Amino acid sequence: MIWDDVGFLISKNKYNENSIIADFYTKDHGKVSGMIFGATSKKIKSYLMIGNFFNITFNSKNENKVGYFKVEVSKLNTPHYLDDKIKLSSIIYAMNLIKLLTAENQSNLKVYTSIEDFYNFLSNYKWIKNFILWELNIFKNLGYHLDFKNYAINTKVNGVEQYVVKTDTSRVIPNFLVDNNLSPKSKDEIIISLRLIGDFLEKTILKPNNINIPLSRKNFLNLLIWS
Repeated sequence: MIWDDVGFLISKNKYNENSIIADFYTKDHGKVSGMIFGATSKKIKSYLMIGNFFNITFNSKNENKVGYFKVEVSKLNTPHYLDDKIKLSSIIYAMNLIKLLTAENQSNLKVYTSIEDFYNFLSNYKWIKNFILWELNIFKNLGYHLDFKNYAINTKVNGVEQYVVKTDTSRVIPNFLVDNNLSPKSKDEIIISLRLIGDFLEKTILKPNNINIPLSRKNFLNLLIWS
């Protein structure tokens, strides 16, 4: 079996001295795993960075054996953010999330285009709001829709309108999660939003499948907290 496609590198792990096992999220084939021979050479290693975009040729003798990739870098996405720890951490988490939640060899064009969207908004000054909504959209595209309107009630706190969780009115829901036309008012709202979404990810998606919350998400959140 041989095919050509395009896709984003979402993970890589050293296999031996000269090769790696890589995962790409491709346009027509979804998430695909395989080996890249010679991946540790200086020529190839420099552009085999998580999040970069590639032209791919995949070759496998049969479905029961690990195939291998021949790749040619098409767009260097991630190197633009090597000096920004928070954005780089968001890239690592985003690619990790897609690897974690998607099935092998099942195409999903919405997930594929969401990676394109991710890099399109990352250079925008409103990127953090877009990232939060992006994460929710990934869940939705994979069948886990979280609509905060279904969980919120409107109240007043010190004369200011605020949304809170119906079942626990001590928990505030930032307004922009209910009305996406609004923007986060503060860093605290961003942290609260990410924690609320993290609770949903852990309790609704990961725990039922015996999966732990990704360390990459914790690292991203901690960087935001201490920035």
